[in-house]
Amino acid sequence: MANSASNEREAVLTFEDKKYDLKNLPKEVQELVKGMQVADAQLRMHEDTLKVLAVGRQHLAMQLKSKLKTINPIN
Repeated sequence: MANSASNEREAVLTFEDKKYDLKNLPKEVQELVKGMQVADAQLRMHEDTLKVLAVGRQHLAMQLKSKLKTINPIN
């Protein structure tokens, strides 16, 4: 049976075209990396929220267009 530690992927940080062994970085740097990961996740979540809102707005516009077909404009 293979050692599970040998099957684990090494944690490597790639930043500005340089690679760093994440496990050997100072704790302060590791915390900064975690903060960046959280920020990235939040950005993706909010981008997805904006997409959902855009689709919802588009659907509302289609409904409005359909309803206004039967109403005469004032111009």
